[in-house]
Amino acid sequence: MLQETTTTIPLKHFNIKITGKVQGVFFRDTARQVAGSLGVAGYAANQPDGSIFIEAEGEEPVVDKFLQWCHQGPTWARVDGVEAEPGEIQGFTKFRARY
Repeated sequence: MLQETTTTIPLKHFNIKITGKVQGVFFRDTARQVAGSLGVAGYAANQPDGSIFIEAEGEEPVVDKFLQWCHQGPTWARVDGVEAEPGEIQGFTKFRARY
């Protein structure tokens, strides 16, 4: 008898701060679209200092891919820095842009 095995992909969560020319250039909305297409949940929000704060979580490979995108951002933005800290899984069900 053949035994079924299932493998689970580990979940990952990052708190990400992105600096540069990132506000007012649709960065949050583009992050939401990219995250949604990858299957990443969380949110992106503008910060008073001009940065963008993102909480992103999901399966490890897709969160890593999203983090790579954060280093470039959309072509009309200019990312000067990305600080990514691991965080606790929050159980987000989708990705939102917060205002």
